[in-house]
Amino acid sequence: MSGDGFHVHGPHDHELEHAAQHDPKGMAGQLAVVTAILATVGALFSYMGGATQANAGLHKNDAAIKKTEASNQWNYYQAKSSKQNLSELALELAPEPRKSFYGDEIKRYKTEKADIKLAAEKLEAESKAWDDKSAEQMHQHHRWAQATTALQIAIAMAAIALLTKKMWLEKLVFGVSAVGLVVGALAWLHI
Repeated sequence: MSGDGFHVHGPHDHELEHAAQHDPKGMAGQLAVVTAILATVGALFSYMGGATQANAGLHKNDAAIKKTEASNQWNYYQAKSSKQNLSELALELAPEPRKSFYGDEIKRYKTEKADIKLAAEKLEAESKAWDDKSAEQMHQHHRWAQATTALQIAIAMAAIALLTKKMWLEKLVFGVSAVGLVVGALAWLHI
């Protein structure tokens, strides 16, 4: 550079100015764009993974509540069975005028037990349905986590490819990215 306003640029200065004024081209530009896209998609996959994990926990909680309600019904059923057994014993031991009373009690307990059993079985079925929903959400969560991991690996590989300028590594970045996107699509489709 001279004092008269005349500037002499070296080849390196010219390349820096050119790179600053224009879109990056070649491997560096391509990897920069791919990395930004992968980071964005990976963030979405990570969010979906967290959401499905939370849903799985909520469904598991609902399953536990229904299981507890079913257990309460089975305990009630058992109490009615004990009362029925006592009435059956009393029927054998009671004097003749009291036998009809205990006979009626036995019929009542049998009817009540049938209703209680239906309620308990319904609650157990609801508990199983919530467990199944939880398992499905956990499966989907694992898919999202696998997809996110693949994209994170691809991003790290992109940095290594950029530093080493290895073309085969750049191709591997695209391959691992494709795997992550396919697994993400499987998660989206609940497969």
